[in-house]
Amino acid sequence: MDQKIFVNLKRFDIPRKMGGICPIDTPQVWIEEVIEKSVTMRLGVRKGLLLNFLLPEALLLPAIRRLESFAPNERGNITVGCQGVFREDVAAGGNIGAFTTNLPATAAKNLGCTWSIIGHSEERKDKLNILNYFEPNIKNDFSLRVKATETVEQIINEEVLRALDADLNVLLCVGETGAERGEGNFEQRRPLIENVLCRQVMSGIKGIKEFHKQKLVIGYEPVWAIGPNKTPPEKDYISFASKHIKKVVKEEFNIDIPVVYGGGLKEENAGMIGTIKSIDGGLVALTQFTGKIAFEPEGLQRIIDTYFRAI
Repeated sequence: MDQKIFVNLKRFDIPRKMGGICPIDTPQVWIEEVIEKSVTMRLGVRKGLLLNFLLPEALLLPAIRRLESFAPNERGNITVGCQGVFREDVAAGGNIGAFTTNLPATAAKNLGCTWSIIGHSEERKDKLNILNYFEPNIKNDFSLRVKATETVEQIINEEVLRALDADLNVLLCVGETGAERGEGNFEQRRPLIENVLCRQVMSGIKGIKEFHKQKLVIGYEPVWAIGPNKTPPEKDYISFASKHIKKVVKEEFNIDIPVVYGGGLKEENAGMIGTIKSIDGGLVALTQFTGKIAFEPEGLQRIIDTYFRAI
């Protein structure tokens, strides 16, 4: 199975002087340079690698146009995807206009996207926060929190289905928060973690069509371990979670689904992640985490090299 590396470039559409993290004042030029370097470094023709850049909307067109300026044999398996799609879409003879501020999946496909990430922890958190504006007691009332979580998962599922219907591949992120995995030792937490992952997976891909099964990848994202001063999960924990995801999908949908590590693939952990047999790639956000945080194709190449040496 080809290894799938996703690069989620979040606020690189804003230069540093305006509060973002793009190293130059023109993010569109920066992403063109990133794509050009990635191609000329021959990342796209590396055997066994599928590489996708997940970008904010402002960077999609310049990235896709620069990528398409190279011959197919040069760009190889480098593609571009979006960072989410709306839960509704256009339809012939149907609604074609009520999508202000939202990105329909068909629009993303028409731009040249081949992938969409859906259900990232930041997206789930945002949707829960919106519901909390309506009912502030969600945080303190267990039954309300369960209902709110189910609502978010229903929206995530609708986004997945719209993306698949538009012929986009989907990276569906799932993962447990600190509250969801509970207290105690691993054996005490294990059934809680399994339940969360099972619920999110089952809800996320509910209703998928038979011919869409090969267009799905699951990203395991241990939400409790993401962020500054957080302790990342160990190899055995990631192996347990990814194996459980694959088991659930196989039993319920009869799919041997790829699972990638969504907690942040970096040079420091790529060697360890690469040794986990139930992991089929990873999600990269940055290549420099100290000083001025940054992403550079050279750093991406080091991550990929380290990962591939271990598999």
